[in-house]
Amino acid sequence: MTPARPVASATRALAWLYAREQQRPLLAALGALEDEIAASLKFGLDHQVAHARLAWWREECVRCAESQPAHPLTRTLLECFAGRDPAPLAGLSGLVDVAAWDLAGATFGTRRELSGYCERWAGALVVPLAKFAAPQLDVAVARALGAALRESELLGSLARDARQGRLRLPLDELAAAGVAAQEFPPPPWAAALAARLAERHQELRAQLARIVRALPPSAQSALRPLLVWAALAHLDSRRAERRLPQAPPASDHHAPLDGWRAWRAARRADAGRLAL
Repeated sequence: MTPARPVASATRALAWLYAREQQRPLLAALGALEDEIAASLKFGLDHQVAHARLAWWREECVRCAESQPAHPLTRTLLECFAGRDPAPLAGLSGLVDVAAWDLAGATFGTRRELSGYCERWAGALVVPLAKFAAPQLDVAVARALGAALRESELLGSLARDARQGRLRLPLDELAAAGVAAQEFPPPPWAAALAARLAERHQELRAQLARIVRALPPSAQSALRPLLVWAALAHLDSRRAERRLPQAPPASDHHAPLDGWRAWRAARRADAGRLAL
């Protein structure tokens, strides 16, 4: 059964809270599908079973794109697009791609590979919601917004993921910072690595700001849940940068006033005046 609201992340729960009523089932179903596919990475699960799960989900995502889903979650996704073009669901298998990458413990050789990972996730989770809310929106804009959101999440969980053998920085950038991938250090990080992380936080915030600024007022209003998400990601990035060379808190922690900040972002998006 599709959950009434996403529960995995406080940020995503606030995005759901400020989604319009007709958007909420889609947002909840996309989050639940992500969680269901990511369950293949559960610690202790037999590797062959994990691969079999991912293979089944890859086939199911294809079936959903062909309007023949078998699972309740993918059926819900297709039902959300009833009377609409279901083409945005064609990228759902991106969730399987990123899960398979993580299961293999693969590293990113270059930023292009990391960007591709984030774009695959964005094509599965953000593009369907964005095109549902604002059909006229360019897919490339939705994918760029989603990729920035996903990389912001990865930077926030950098230390925790590294303990699980998943490096969220390209190998060439680690080498430039004097870090050996096989010996990725726990925080506090060395000055060179902390400087690269700070630079990347700044780049991602600038990317989010450019995307939001370029949206017409009508699109801002329609994309309210995604813009609340972007506003909170922008804020979390500032906090993470200020904590360097330490890592951000291990959980999806929010300050007491973040609910108010989400409300304010939603109000400004409604008026077509949100700026990050």
